[in-house]
Amino acid sequence: MRFNHKPEKSLITILKKHSGRDNSGTISVRHQGGRQKRFYREVDFKREKRDVVGEVVRIEKDPNRNAFLALIKYKDGELKYIIQPHELKPGDKVMAGLKVDIKNGNALPLKNIPIGVSVHNIEMYPGKGGQMARSAGTSAAVVAHEDKYTQLKLQSGEIKRFLNDCWATVGKVGNIEHKDEIIGRAGRKILMGIRPTVRGTAQNPRSHPHGGGEGRSGEGMHPKTPWGKSARGTRTRRKKHWSNHLLVQRRK
Repeated sequence: MRFNHKPEKSLITILKKHSGRDNSGTISVRHQGGRQKRFYREVDFKREKRDVVGEVVRIEKDPNRNAFLALIKYKDGELKYIIQPHELKPGDKVMAGLKVDIKNGNALPLKNIPIGVSVHNIEMYPGKGGQMARSAGTSAAVVAHEDKYTQLKLQSGEIKRFLNDCWATVGKVGNIEHKDEIIGRAGRKILMGIRPTVRGTAQNPRSHPHGGGEGRSGEGMHPKTPWGKSARGTRTRRKKHWSNHLLVQRRK
């Protein structure tokens, strides 16, 4: 898909580069830096425009995420970006409301969505805006309604409870072919803001637990992170985390 149009001026702000550094100037997120200048598109994750019909003007590519964005023009003339659901195209109508149709791109509370329907852009807390199932090709399925909770099966296989008043958008996130994309060359990765990753065995022992030794001698040990923690198989979820009661089935 080719995108030749510029973003909507009223919905963009300049996104400052940080190259993985925090407010003290130290690198707190590794392997970031070198990306091109870009604008941030203000996406309507809350779907606050309720009971007003909106028409899809165009589909745009966003450099800050792997999903496409749909520019929506509402009846009162207001423009907003939403994450493009799969198969939503220019000219389609979308709406957010308590009792809207179960149609691709429409948003409503989880308690009003039937079992078996795929949803995305799911709120974790009512009114906070969608936080889950927002990347390309992802979705969650409604599997049960119980008391004040709705159970969703997430992409990872985990089944989790969400409050009934949390909102979600019907359908699956578009750009499903993203996972098949071939980057092609290292320079493009740098322009995306992703710097090279060096193998632990190629480093010295002060930089990585796998480093040092004569020849390739670091391959027989248990995989560790650069900070010495176990890298595979160890469960990292806290045993006394407050949200444990929301977990019905953990991911495999």
